[in-house]
Amino acid sequence: MSTQPTGAGPLRSELADDPEMVDLIELFVEELPNRIGEIGQALADGAWSELSRLAHQLRGAGAGYGFEPISDSAASLEDTTELGGEPDLEAIRACVSELASLCVRATAG
Repeated sequence: MSTQPTGAGPLRSELADDPEMVDLIELFVEELPNRIGEIGQALADGAWSELSRLAHQLRGAGAGYGFEPISDSAASLEDTTELGGEPDLEAIRACVSELASLCVRATAG
């Protein structure tokens, strides 16, 4: 789990001080808007398995690039989409909103 506060300030990778990770973290942060766009589209389409798949990918990538809050939020979204039965649209929207907020705050620096 991350020790960073959950406020609205910049979200910095826990690996940002690793010179071998700097360029990779920058690329990850640059692609976050596209990832959130795909997640938003899957939500709009009601494509729950696609939404779960995208959340799963972001869960792993977030952790791999030192963004535990993003990883944790993506895990919540993935879990929410896999509950079975009728999807809880309100809970899914809340998870997507939280995840998007974290991704917007992510910074490579």
